[in-house]
Amino acid sequence: MNIELVIQSAEKSIDIVVLKDGRLTELHQLPKHGNTCSVFDIYLGQVKKVASSMNSAFVDIGQDKDAFLHYNDLGPNFKYESKYVLDTINNSNTKWNSFKNNFKDILPKDGLMEDVLKKNDTILVQVSKEPISTKGPRVVAEISLAGRYLVLVPFSNRVSISQKIKDEKEKKRLIRLMKSIVPEGFGVVIRTVAQNKKVVDLDTDLRNLIRRWIDVYKKLKGVKPPKLISVERSKVLSLLRDILNDQFTKISVDNKEIFEEVKLYLQKFVPEKENILTHHSAKKSLFNFYNVEKQIKTSFGKSVSMKKGAYLVIEHTEAMHVIDVNSGNRTNKHETQEQNALEVNLQAAAEVARQLRLRDMGGIIVVDFIDMHLAENRKKVTEALRDYMKEDRAKHKVLPPSRFGLIEITRQRVRPQITIKTRENCPSCKGSGEIEAPIVFIEQLKDKLSVILQKKKYSSITLSAHPFIIAFLKKGFPSFQIKWSFQNKVLLYLNEKHSYSLLQYNFYDNLGKHISI
Repeated sequence: MNIELVIQSAEKSIDIVVLKDGRLTELHQLPKHGNTCSVFDIYLGQVKKVASSMNSAFVDIGQDKDAFLHYNDLGPNFKYESKYVLDTINNSNTKWNSFKNNFKDILPKDGLMEDVLKKNDTILVQVSKEPISTKGPRVVAEISLAGRYLVLVPFSNRVSISQKIKDEKEKKRLIRLMKSIVPEGFGVVIRTVAQNKKVVDLDTDLRNLIRRWIDVYKKLKGVKPPKLISVERSKVLSLLRDILNDQFTKISVDNKEIFEEVKLYLQKFVPEKENILTHHSAKKSLFNFYNVEKQIKTSFGKSVSMKKGAYLVIEHTEAMHVIDVNSGNRTNKHETQEQNALEVNLQAAAEVARQLRLRDMGGIIVVDFIDMHLAENRKKVTEALRDYMKEDRAKHKVLPPSRFGLIEITRQRVRPQITIKTRENCPSCKGSGEIEAPIVFIEQLKDKLSVILQKKKYSSITLSAHPFIIAFLKKGFPSFQIKWSFQNKVLLYLNEKHSYSLLQYNFYDNLGKHISI
């Protein structure tokens, strides 16, 4: 299987897609400009309100809406962190690691926010979910810095490891190694990609993360909230860090700066993948070259087509997303309706998993598969959906079918759902619902022809337009075509264009070159 990463620099965003055998499976849009609030950004905030009923607080971090902080997201060692932050702001701390790992005064799990924070308190927080719809960002007080192989957690003494690493011997090696090199007062999470990596690679990653923490420490000195303290150094590299794996066969970039940035990253962290990086410099856009634009438009509509006539209907509401599976005009291949339903549902399971990743849909998703009577077939569809969802990096859970045959999915919502506009204003009425009267439009055509011939003399001109317009111009005797030819002393040819909208037209000279008006 060929897995390709395509990075295109657009006017307002950097668009990144993942293609599997040329088929679009993931789309990420990273904004270039603006005061955007992104996951992993670190802010010094000020508590605006403590909501006792929700056991949470609202924190001003300088965004349009206050951030939401729940008690459970404070972290067990919040008291140590809070003191460290205040001491650093007041220049009482002289070292970036002036805390020990014998954390004893931990927060109780069933504690109350009002016992920990009050209005106008200063607090260091990190964005865990971006603003979505009418909701502000969600933040946590337990800071973490993600690297290629490790996640550094200040104010902790835990060394944990990814559950995806199954080799017990390798798990023990990594844990033993990290305990020997992690500084006092810091915890670490060992990521899946750290498996079988050399000591020097892990040590280099750890040192880079420590330097980032030192940078946070320096920026805290004398600062007043609300203030952005730290951002991901490059959102492109952050995303690359999370999605790049051994299966990728090609990386294409159309922007020279981003190309050099990615190249340095690969040389430093994934040197074996440097040879798959290419710079696209052709005039044809990168997305058009890989046929991505067409796939995006056809994949984000309300109706999503599948093979053999089956399709999905996807509806979005404030509370949940609903997906309906339809067999459409699919011809029956199997003898029974049950077998046909099973085949369509298995095909739909793969497409549903793809759509969730592609649109980054989160929250509650309800899928209405085609009814099946046999319990073993319903189980096959559920298992297939779970298998396809294994490729999804977002936390999710697939529940068994309900009594009505509905399958419910919960998926972690971190970023706003990606929406692509698949409908456009009518080119004829410009979205007004009305078009020019035929005679008015014909007079416009006549005037345009006169203007063209006043600028330059032509022996012949071809008018390309919608078949309805061409038929109208040829109708009667003398027709508009004959009248205009004699009046302007030019040979006027008419050319039907079925791909044109009703009021779309173009003039061409005798060499077939477009005449701009």
